[in-house]
Amino acid sequence: MTEAGFWPSKRVLVTGAGGFLGRAVSDRLEQRRPDVVSTPTSADFDLRDPQQVDALFEQAEPDVVIHLAARVGGIGYNREHPAELYLDNLLMGTYVLDAARRRRTPKTVIVGTICSYPKFTPVPFSEDSLWQGYPEETNAPYGIAKLAQLAQLQANRAQYGQNAIYLMPTNLYGPGDKFHPAVSHVIPALMKTIVDAKESGVDHIVVWGTGAASREFLYVDDAAEGVMLAAEQYDGPDPVNLGSNSELFIRDLVPMLCELLGFEGEVRWDTTKPDGQPRRAVDGDRAEKLFGFTASTSLDDGLRHTIDWYLSHRDEAEARHN
Repeated sequence: MTEAGFWPSKRVLVTGAGGFLGRAVSDRLEQRRPDVVSTPTSADFDLRDPQQVDALFEQAEPDVVIHLAARVGGIGYNREHPAELYLDNLLMGTYVLDAARRRRTPKTVIVGTICSYPKFTPVPFSEDSLWQGYPEETNAPYGIAKLAQLAQLQANRAQYGQNAIYLMPTNLYGPGDKFHPAVSHVIPALMKTIVDAKESGVDHIVVWGTGAASREFLYVDDAAEGVMLAAEQYDGPDPVNLGSNSELFIRDLVPMLCELLGFEGEVRWDTTKPDGQPRRAVDGDRAEKLFGFTASTSLDDGLRHTIDWYLSHRDEAEARHN
């Protein structure tokens, strides 16, 4: 349930507001009507530079910070850019949290990643399993960099009383996603592959991996609502999953997308390519209990909305490189 009285008179800083989740969060902020919303771009302030972060906080004077800025990509991008993924995400989160601490910002929301979980984790993933092993190799630099912010905010809370919370959405998808093959995740990557195959008239598509891996997909608007509810209602030290409570194997996702897109060709699995994490599904009980979050968009509806948006925004969707 939304707490209407939380946002009026608040000054809100959203980092990464131009990104996939950031745009959805910004839309919800418009509905909540805080006093001021600052949505700087990376061209305005480089969050890897502590002096620029300080300048941003000086300008925005936020009561609430929602840190969504991140450098992200799919399996291919993760394999090619592990160093940048580690360092850029580590620095951005570290400096934003530290600036919020030093300026005594009343509330900071850090959005982490499901990639921080160990490669082999009991399913569904419980937040208590976060530190029980090393992440899947292609996710590890990104996942560890983001997880460092959980340790930082808990240390700051213990020593300084900083009010910062940590959320972990599972795999996001929806309108506004990135479809460029250099950075796309599984759903947009598969959609583009299928659409390209259909348009070129080929009789098959090639999909990375074996299809045996599973994922839990969360519609971006649902994720944004989860972020907003947590900002309004949750002030605890413990990390919280945001998920849809629905695990799907990639071998089942591919034919679903082929049917929705009207492709009748063969699916060939390239088993020389990695699957990524073997299984991925989260326990969403903590989010429901602490701030009443449950996803409301079915996968079928979400995929149809995403397909409709992609087909009507091809140039925009495929042009995004980061």
